[in-house]
Amino acid sequence: MNLTEKEFSNIVKEHRSTIYTVCYMFSNNQDEVADLFQEVLINLWKSLPSFEGRSQMRSWIYRVALNVCVSLDRKRKKLRTVPLTMDINPYEETETNHNSKQMDILRRRISRLPQFDRAIVLLWLENMSYEEIGAIVGITPKNVSVKLVRIKEQLKNMPAEQ
Repeated sequence: MNLTEKEFSNIVKEHRSTIYTVCYMFSNNQDEVADLFQEVLINLWKSLPSFEGRSQMRSWIYRVALNVCVSLDRKRKKLRTVPLTMDINPYEETETNHNSKQMDILRRRISRLPQFDRAIVLLWLENMSYEEIGAIVGITPKNVSVKLVRIKEQLKNMPAEQ
């Protein structure tokens, strides 16, 4: 598939929320998310000529984004880093951001799951069918179903903070 920059730009515009969602599941740091997003775009541009259309574009983009984020997550875990912290907590609970706090708790719990399980939950939260999820991560739809039951149970029993 040969594409012009304009055609690629249109694909990115159409699927940017998909790409951003995957990146956000692997980091809550805005700069890291931006770096992951950019790395996904680079990989999409490089690999788009090999896209044969055997799957939906959205499924293929999910697979590329997940592969990039998992790969960079593994590399990042091998490096020792010292995080910079601020004395401001943007997630302080107030009446107006209770839902935001609940979403943050869920996101933190999901981020503690193994990478493969995190990917499955992400795709499920994106309302993908078990068939689509299975095609993206390389397992059967029945296996997706079984894994989701186990993952949900694990999330439910996970302590709020660790």
